[in-house]
Amino acid sequence: MEQSSSRLLEDKARPRGKYPHLKIAGPFIFVSGTSSRRPDNTIAGASADEMGTMQLDIREQTRAVIENIRSILQSVGADLSDIVDMTSFLVNMNDFGGYNEVYGEFFDFTGPTRTTVAVHQLPHPHLLIEIKAVAYLSGGKQ
Repeated sequence: MEQSSSRLLEDKARPRGKYPHLKIAGPFIFVSGTSSRRPDNTIAGASADEMGTMQLDIREQTRAVIENIRSILQSVGADLSDIVDMTSFLVNMNDFGGYNEVYGEFFDFTGPTRTTVAVHQLPHPHLLIEIKAVAYLSGGKQ
């Protein structure tokens, strides 16, 4: 792995601005804010019924975000267990319970430090959550 590099991954949703999916700086991997958007720009956890009423599912979106982060990390030989810090952005703190429940499926008290904040909105009206992460690769994995 290079000492410093940025990566744009072809099998992920294209960033909505000029930034990479991840940046490697020494032993650290910085993962840009990640949502539940799929490569085809559909959103996991967002669906419409036959009348067009949107159903947004914080649990499904949280699971998809964490799986997207896992995949981004795996592209450079890391995994969720290498994350040392995460910042989660929720559009509505009323979703905290569902988000926290799913988060607990992936991490425990030995996992990364975490900050969760409420934001006014995210780049798409169907997104309920975005997470950014910092991972650390010890010498054995680089």
